[in-house]
Amino acid sequence: MLEISFNQADPDCIHKTSKAIALLEKEMGGDIMLGAGTVLNVAQVDAAIAGGARYIVSPNTDEKVICYSKQKGLVSIPGAMTPSEMVNAYNYGADYVKVFPISDLELMYMKSVMSPLNHINFIATGGVSLANLSEILNMDFVGAGIGGYLADIKLIANGNIAELINRASKFVEISKKSSASE
Repeated sequence: MLEISFNQADPDCIHKTSKAIALLEKEMGGDIMLGAGTVLNVAQVDAAIAGGARYIVSPNTDEKVICYSKQKGLVSIPGAMTPSEMVNAYNYGADYVKVFPISDLELMYMKSVMSPLNHINFIATGGVSLANLSEILNMDFVGAGIGGYLADIKLIANGNIAELINRASKFVEISKKSSASE
């Protein structure tokens, strides 16, 4: 899965993000599931659909974005940090609730929150690292979003694809170990 994010500071982000998703869809076809990230309104949902996105990721819990995404047949993954936001996202129809930013929360906090909310599928994002992925997956998060560490701008600019592959391989290794222990 690959999330292409809307850059809210760019006044042309709707067009650019839709175009980027469409380009990747054309190049990658069925080899990858593309989604749109940092989706804050229904106009961005429409732009994501036009590009070929199959899921919508938001940093917040917005009823309109969640309901509209579901109405359009997309997977909805809104962000939440508090139990109220998490339950609201679920009640609005979210398929998954991304806990964002996980790096700003103690994992023990999430363990306490997840216990009574065990009917919600949680994904950890915002600070997932090689150091905490195993613990996250062992806490019954259904997944994790990994961003900056795998899309390291300096490594990309220097053409150090080998290091990016190495990092990705380590995340896959940790994920496989976690799923094998279940």
